[in-house]
Amino acid sequence: MSAPLLDLRAVRKEFPLPGSPPLVAVERVDLSIERGEFIAIIGPSGCGKSTVLELIAGIQAPTSGEIRLDGELVMGPHPDIGMVFQEDSTLPWRTVLENVAFGLEVRGVGRRDRLERARTFIQLVGLAGFEQAYPAELSGGMRQRVAIARTLAMLPQLLLLDEPFGALDQQTRLLLGDELLRIWQETRATILLVTHSLDEAALLADRIVVMTARPGRVKQVIPNPLPRPRSTDVLDNPAFAALTAQLWRALRQEAITTTLELHL
Repeated sequence: MSAPLLDLRAVRKEFPLPGSPPLVAVERVDLSIERGEFIAIIGPSGCGKSTVLELIAGIQAPTSGEIRLDGELVMGPHPDIGMVFQEDSTLPWRTVLENVAFGLEVRGVGRRDRLERARTFIQLVGLAGFEQAYPAELSGGMRQRVAIARTLAMLPQLLLLDEPFGALDQQTRLLLGDELLRIWQETRATILLVTHSLDEAALLADRIVVMTARPGRVKQVIPNPLPRPRSTDVLDNPAFAALTAQLWRALRQEAITTTLELHL
């Protein structure tokens, strides 16, 4: 059996607090992801989901434990790890084509090559024809497609998505879920998605990681029984409803614990 692409072992992250014990955001996080898997992480607010992504991306360093990508210890930002955030990260003074090519430009890829690769990924995310448009001329969903295309153009081994559709309305989220499934099907990228949406996790992922209330730990990893290829057509499937109910049962007590702590 081949080694996992991503391997987290006993990962813990503390944040110092002046005059108080440190805040433990996540602790004893163990998780392995195989090449080509699509994994979703769900959990109550403040449980450290985004912190886990930032640790994997090398934006922050774990207090203890280790994170390995393809066997190599992650010690900081890694060229084989790409990340898309919830916030709009497009550059307003650049066209779609220039935005998607930006990371390649920073890496020193020649103009002709980077624009050719940028056009390829613009087409992949369904924005062909918008190459010369500016972000202000695009919808929120289209700007997130630009961000995804820009990250994919860097050819990362691992794509991290931190609530990329969280600011969008439900209809747009579902449509972009279909698009993300299509992109994953075409690229077979390894994707790790953080989401608050149980429907989104059930629609997209091969396995769903349920985290506890803070300090965040892996409470349960639930395999998705829904067959692939998959689309929003599964939303009215009884198996889809059964899966989202299972996710809520696993998450409910953690959400209650978080709510009670916020009101103490």
